[in-house]
Amino acid sequence: MRQQVSKLMMRQKSGVIINMASVGGIETNAGYLAYGSSKAALIWATRCVSKELAPYGIRVNAVAPGLTKTEMGLYKPEEELNKTIGQTALKRMADVSEITNAILFLASEKASFITGHILSVDGGRP
Repeated sequence: MRQQVSKLMMRQKSGVIINMASVGGIETNAGYLAYGSSKAALIWATRCVSKELAPYGIRVNAVAPGLTKTEMGLYKPEEELNKTIGQTALKRMADVSEITNAILFLASEKASFITGHILSVDGGRP
């Protein structure tokens, strides 16, 4: 999919690609090998592709959310949820709107000089 979209953007000499990563690809946690590895690979790919597409005026970034109020975020047992929440500076889960606001920022002209960046939206991690 990225290749098809990239070709169109290359012809236009502009575009923005935003990947959905996760703090799970930045931090290590026991039991999250497959998930963390896949998100770490996406982070690496984001940085690599940003360099490849920059000459065409295409910006490539990723958002790395922390624990968010979604079905996926709420599947953990209450004890594990509380532990994770307790590790954030803001001591709460993110609302989906807080993640979408970060995406909208990266997609906007306000972020016109940002590429290859992984924006952690995680409530402040230790």
